[in-house]
Amino acid sequence: MVGRPRSPCEALLPRFYAGRDIFITGATGFMGKVLIERLLSTCPDVGKLHLLLRQKKGVAPEKRLQQLKSSQVFDLIRQNNPRQLDKLCMIPGDVSQPGLAIDAEHLKNLQDVSIVFHSAATLKFDEALPNAVDQNVLSVTRLMDICDTLPNLQALVHVSTAYSNSELNCVEEKVYTPPADLGRLLALVEAVPKPLLANITPEYIKPKPNTYTFTKAMAEEAVRCRTQKYPVAIFRPTIVISSLRHPFPGWIENLNGPSGVIAAAGKGLLHVFVRRPDARADLLPVDIAIDTLLAVAWETAVDRLPSVRVYNCSTNSNPTTWRQFEMALKKHLLNYPLDACLWYPCGSGVQNRYAHKALEFLLQTIPLHIAEYIIRGLGIKMKLSLITAEQKMRAMNEVLAFFALREWKFNTDNVDRLRARLTPADAAIYNLDPNTINWDEQYFNFIRGTRKYLLKEKDENLDEARKHMNRMYFLHKGVIFFILMLVFRLVLQNKSVREVVYGTLRLLLSLSFAAYKNVTESV
Repeated sequence: MVGRPRSPCEALLPRFYAGRDIFITGATGFMGKVLIERLLSTCPDVGKLHLLLRQKKGVAPEKRLQQLKSSQVFDLIRQNNPRQLDKLCMIPGDVSQPGLAIDAEHLKNLQDVSIVFHSAATLKFDEALPNAVDQNVLSVTRLMDICDTLPNLQALVHVSTAYSNSELNCVEEKVYTPPADLGRLLALVEAVPKPLLANITPEYIKPKPNTYTFTKAMAEEAVRCRTQKYPVAIFRPTIVISSLRHPFPGWIENLNGPSGVIAAAGKGLLHVFVRRPDARADLLPVDIAIDTLLAVAWETAVDRLPSVRVYNCSTNSNPTTWRQFEMALKKHLLNYPLDACLWYPCGSGVQNRYAHKALEFLLQTIPLHIAEYIIRGLGIKMKLSLITAEQKMRAMNEVLAFFALREWKFNTDNVDRLRARLTPADAAIYNLDPNTINWDEQYFNFIRGTRKYLLKEKDENLDEARKHMNRMYFLHKGVIFFILMLVFRLVLQNKSVREVVYGTLRLLLSLSFAAYKNVTESV
């Protein structure tokens, strides 16, 4: 008798999440939205998803929940099983407030929660230390205080970053010795005046390069030193970019890092960025990151280890480089241009920081400031100031340089063992394998996704975008020719240079005439 083959419904992860209530912080962020989408689309019987939402820019949590439900990321769910979105429940609160600002009534709604994902954080590298501590460190302790009161909790997964120990070249899957004493850090930010604290911060956080990585490392220590009443894991993704397959190939919804480079270069604003061409670019598709995160929570709950387990999620086994990223930009932006580019897309990377600063000033700062003043003088209104855009690109380049001039080796043994532990039925649903990435295809979808999902540009406008880009090409070449002729003209103002140039031209003409005469006489 032939046994009935296993169906995808019999996979371990969907069965594990069936009937479970889940609490999520950072639900409206890029990774948070994909986490929700993957839970609802791959786990049809999952219980309620409780989302911590704060009031933001005058928009109430209730309104933000409705906005989240209408997000493009849930298009397939609305099409195939719209009732799944009814499982999203709003918990008014704020990770920067004591007790997460959750009132008693909503706290009761969390009593059936068995899995918690904590991904809320500030991603600003230059965040003031008190703010970074508040949002990245204290938020963890506040959340764990809440978790201590949840009777059915089986796993807490804290989303950190693979760069929390960026001063190391090789990063293991463990919590490293913290850069400062946690208690003293909290006392410092509480007692020291902010102006003084800002002055001493660079020295205090050494060897960490910025407050983001410093507070992420301190948050891991806060998790590690907590008395464990429930299993806890730390999940460390690298640079998260557009999706490989889910919810759509190339889906992206933030301008951080590489997607910002694509948007700025495609619009003709970014002409130079800093990178080491042969350095590994540890770019991680968001759906691989989230599928791994879901599996991490499952393993954490099943194994119930007494200590914290760390998972480094990286594409080291299938690397790409910043040169490949740059070449993909030049190739695919010309075939799939962005609408109404302000200049011909011609961005290039350089390795030397000083050369980058000089080129950035000549090719971006000066032209964009001149263009802004001309636009103002003509009374033309634009949605975004070109000067503001230039300042944002400068800040983006500083952040990108941190990753693009260095490379790291991330040990991924725990993730590799987790991937091997899943059944074939799980592997058919959840992709934890970086070796499935075709980088040229990924970059193509990344650029298409930036155009379609991030900038909301329609495919039917592609022909007009290509025509406009061709016009920008001739304008670009015309300006280069004009500048070369102007420089040539200025150079000829010098008598010595003029004599050398004219002498060279006379010599070339003489040689050409002599060669022509020899050819005609031989005939």
